Amino acid sequence: MPNQLLPLVTAELAAPADPRAAAMAGALAAKYPDAARAVLFYGSCLREANLDGLMLDFYLIVSDYPAAYGKSWLARANALVPPNVFPFEHGGLIAKYAVLSEADFARLNSPAADNVSIWARFAQPSRLLWASDDLARQRAYAAVAQAAPTLLSLARPVAGDGSDVLDVWRAGFTCTYGAELRAERTGRSLSIVDADPDRYRRFGEAALADGLPPSPVDAAALWRRLQRRGKRLSVLRLAKASFTYAGGIDYLAWKINRHAGTRIVIKPWQRRWPLLGAVTLLPRLLRGGAIR
Repeated sequence: MPNQLLPLVTAELAAPADPRAAAMAGALAAKYPDAARAVLFYGSCLREANLDGLMLDFYLIVSDYPAAYGKSWLARANALVPPNVFPFEHGGLIAKYAVLSEADFARLNSPAADNVSIWARFAQPSRLLWASDDLARQRAYAAVAQAAPTLLSLARPVAGDGSDVLDVWRAGFTCTYGAELRAERTGRSLSIVDADPDRYRRFGEAALADGLPPSPVDAAALWRRLQRRGKRLSVLRLAKASFTYAGGIDYLAWKINRHAGTRIVIKPWQRRWPLLGAVTLLPRLLRGGAIR
């Protein structure tokens, strides 16, 4: 049975990253000594030569939520509406990190996921910067290797028969951008593929050679459900982040300003009541897209 995609995913995840990001990943894992299993670095900062002044993006994979938080309400919140998101600073850099259990990370990269949030991100390049042991490393590789096949299997029916694999990728990212509230400008979904077409062709052809999961019978209906659920989840995560993320309202404004070209300035009352303040920013998100 062919297995062409996993070696590509493994090599990409194991590729070198900025040493400061790697040091930050190690420091992040150290905050959760009884739970940390892996730390992945993803997002636009992967392509940046200078990380100063940027907001880095990490996923912290833990053994389970009680091990990470004890009996705190945070464990229940992470299980009910994953992931939890927190700010982090180390070595002069700033970041946000999302927390998922190993089980949730595997499930949410697979066709069993009920939203696009995880597999849409990890179908794109990422780096595994820290792992607690070889088993954790192999589990991370296997989970991420599900992301591209999941996206391609759902996108192929809406891309049209005989489409070039790059067109299937583009169709997939266009659909995923419609399934979350996003702040990026129109066209961002297409530029993901166009920024590195060789990578997406290699990964796409390997996934096709391995065999994709079955495509849905009614892909258009499935995407409509994913879009409705994804936007509801975006709002729920935003509401939750107003409690878990110190300064979350400022991060939200920064994210919208960066991607939508706006000049939102947070008012004192919005910091005092961050949940209500976040709700007032939703029209900006809805006009421009959403947060990833």
